[in-house]
Order: sequence, then structure tokens, then C-alpha cells
Amino acid sequence: MAGIRRRDFLGRAATGAAAVALPGLFTSLQGCSGQAGRRPNFVFILIDDMGWTDLGSYGSDLYETPNIDRLASQGMRFTDAYAACAVCSPTRASIMTGKYPARLDITDWIGGGQKGMLLPAEYEHQLPLEEVTIAEALGEAGYTTGYIGKWHLGDEGFHPEDQGFGMNIGGHDAGQPSSYFWPYRRNPDTDSYHDVPDLKEGNEGEYLTDRLTDEAVRFIEENRDRPFLLYLAHYAVHTPIQSRPELTEKYREKIEGRSRPDGPDHRTEHGGWGITNLRQDDPVYAGMVQSVDESVGRLMDALEEIGESENTIIIFMSDNGGLTTYARSAGAPTAVLPLRAGKGWYYEGGIREPMIIRWPETVKAGSVCHEPVISTDFYPTMLEMAGLPPRPDQHRDGLTLTPLLNETGGLDREALYWHSPHYHGSGNRPGGAMRAGRWKLIEWFEDGNLELYNLNEDISEEHDLAAELPERAEEMRAMLAAWRVEMDAKMPRPNPDYVPQGDTS
Repeated sequence: MAGIRRRDFLGRAATGAAAVALPGLFTSLQGCSGQAGRRPNFVFILIDDMGWTDLGSYGSDLYETPNIDRLASQGMRFTDAYAACAVCSPTRASIMTGKYPARLDITDWIGGGQKGMLLPAEYEHQLPLEEVTIAEALGEAGYTTGYIGKWHLGDEGFHPEDQGFGMNIGGHDAGQPSSYFWPYRRNPDTDSYHDVPDLKEGNEGEYLTDRLTDEAVRFIEENRDRPFLLYLAHYAVHTPIQSRPELTEKYREKIEGRSRPDGPDHRTEHGGWGITNLRQDDPVYAGMVQSVDESVGRLMDALEEIGESENTIIIFMSDNGGLTTYARSAGAPTAVLPLRAGKGWYYEGGIREPMIIRWPETVKAGSVCHEPVISTDFYPTMLEMAGLPPRPDQHRDGLTLTPLLNETGGLDREALYWHSPHYHGSGNRPGGAMRAGRWKLIEWFEDGNLELYNLNEDISEEHDLAAELPERAEEMRAMLAAWRVEMDAKMPRPNPDYVPQGDTS
């Protein structure tokens, strides 16, 4: 279609010696699933802001997600899967590189920069071209690579086509669309930073989630005869909260026909820093979730129709927690109970994600994994799935998940770590976090306070044990500090112009 940006499918990295070596790569496919002599395809589906309980298979009794639930029934559902950050850009960078956001120095959503008692740490506003992305690694092995949807990892010159993807539809520097309805613009007569590029042609009433799915299905059909990586990064369910009218009305009627449960509608976070919604009762958001589910169903059906379903690995993930918590008002569209808080926060609601992997002939259908995993793990996992050697200098913070997927063992990892030297519009403040087994530590940089939780007994993080178990808390603080040194993590600094709220002196 007009306006679509395409490149040679080998991408930027497949030049020189790498390109010469390509013929030999096709003859060594040990470890691959699917057709003999053919590497498996990958369909990577990344949803924006989807909460842990926004799916039927993860506990929602409002949102209807039969297709994603079908995907879970055919693959492995992860209960303790984490995004590497509580906001989008850093997590997206971690998937592309296999590195922690702190190591990449991409620790906030690109464009963020709120101030408070502390001045936020400076950070990179694009994914460096020197990084060898998963798209480049697969492209060097002969994969056709296509990117569709939200990018938010850099301005022009740092778009998907500059990072190993042979095709880019809709990916640019903005993190959300102006509108989910064609022409995907706030003002038809004025260009906007949030306008979705490459989709200049369309039909009145066309919905962005559906259109991106159209493009994804076309990519699948056009590349049926060669191994491919399709990376579909939906803008949904990010704001603006807009759904197809018929779905909004469907869920409005469904909500009105339900009895309202007992209990409060909202709760405050950390002494009033934020307000978290406790209800899934927004019909517009529910319609957005259903459209995402329909998209997944259409992709699965397309793979069946071209005979590639059994040779295609499907990965489903969200980039951060659900949109549940606001700083000064109760206006969030979803809830992720029993988890605490949501997007922007380092309580579980901000970083624990729905994650599903379907790997035919390897992953047991309907299996469930409770081991903690994180978004840096996709890179080495996909290399091993494709029968390719690891790149430990690249995916330095990721571990292959294949022992979990084929149920032959666990992961040799002491802890997971997070670093956020930034403020966020949800009310969250600069801090860090780590999880080691059942133990979760949160450290706040403004005052150095610690919070300690036993997630096995307190998934809602309601009972802070830092005062009861000070030695464990301090031991974990030391681990977190040592990890920051290893990452060369940037820290916030005092804000000399800060005036406490209410101070008029």
C-alpha cells in the first residue's frame, strides 16, 4: 500500500561477512520445530498498557477474550511474567535487545520528564543503532522481518526500518495515536505528532486495531514461503480510550445487567500519591480489549489458512501494567486486582503482565508456569527456538526460557531488578525494586525508605515487612545497589528549585 516503508529483508546488519555466511545458515537447523529444513516463524504480539487481569484466562469476568484464552489453552500461560519497566519505551527496548533498561540508559517513556523533590535522571531518547536487535539477529539468519504498530523508541533515523525490520507500518516516535478512527488524526486539517504515519488511505469508521491486523494478516500471507518475524505492537489499549460503537454499547448493557459488588471503588496509594481504580466497569475500555482479542483470533486463523500454524511460535505480552492509577483523580479505565496499583508503579500492578507462548510440538497445551520471568528473556529464547547460537554480549540480561517451555528445568537467576529514577503521571516517584524468589523490595529515592513484601503470602502487597525483617530488607537493598553499579544506572539528584506542596515561605 502507498506510504508503507520497506527495506531489504536482510536489514541493516546483514552486510559484509554476515551476508556471505547466510547460505550456510540455512543448512544448520538443529533444534528447530516445524517443517524439515525450515526455521519456525515468529508472531510477537505486544499490547500497550494491558493489565494482568484484563483477560478471561487471567481472571476477568467482564472482558471477553475467547481467542487469547484459546491461545493460552494451546500454549503456556505465565503467572509471574514481568515487564522490565512500568512504562512503555524501556520495556520495548528490553525486548529488542535482551538488556535491562538501566543498562541501555532508557529508563523512562521517551518524552517523559516530570520533576519533583528530585530532578529525574537524564536518559537516552532513542534505541542506539549500535544495538543488535532481535530483528537484526533473525534477519541475518534469513528471516523476513515486519514491524506493525507502536514503536516509541526514537525519532526519524531510529525507526523500525533502521533497527533491522524490512517493513514498518505505523511505527514512529509517538507513543499513542491521535485517534483510533481513520484518518487516525485529532484534526483532519492539521498534522499532529500523534498522527499514525503510513496509513493515509482508509475508510470512514475504520478502527486502528482492525487496520493494523489487516496489515499483519497481509504480511503473513505474503511471506508464507519463507521464515518470518511478524512483530505486531498494538497501540491499544493505551489512551485515548476509544472503542467501536457497537462494542461499547454491548459492554454498557452487560455492565448495567450486573450486580455491583460490595467494597470501595478506589484506594489511595502510598499516602495519597495516587488513586487506584478497583473496578473493571468501563464499557469503552472493554470494547478495546475485545478488539485486541479479535485481532489475535484473526492472526491465528490466518496461520491456519496458509498451513503455517504448526510452524509458527506465537508470543503474547503487555509492555507494562494496566491503566489503573492516576495522581490526582479517580479516572482509570480498568483494574488489576488482586495486584496493587498499575502503570507507572513498581507494585505488582505496574509490572506483572499477562504472557502466553505457544510453541507447537514443544510446549504442552494448557500448561502454566509460575517461575518469575522478564521481558529481557525473549531475545535469547527466540534465538534458541530458531536453532541459532546465543549472543551473550548482546542479550546480557536475558535468559532462555526453553527449560520452562519444555518443562525440563528452571532458570539460574538470583533476582529480577527494576530502576526508575523518574516521576510518573500516575503519582509514582523515583525508586527501584527487585524480586528474589518470594521476596519483593521497593526502595524510594526521595527518602530512602524501604518496603518489603512476601509475594507468596501477600500478592496484593498490603503488609510491609521491612520493619519486621530489617536484616532481609537491608540485604536486598545492598543487592539492588550493587546491581545499579553493575548497570552504571543513572540516579536522580536534588532539585534546588523544589518547593514542598503547601509551603508558601
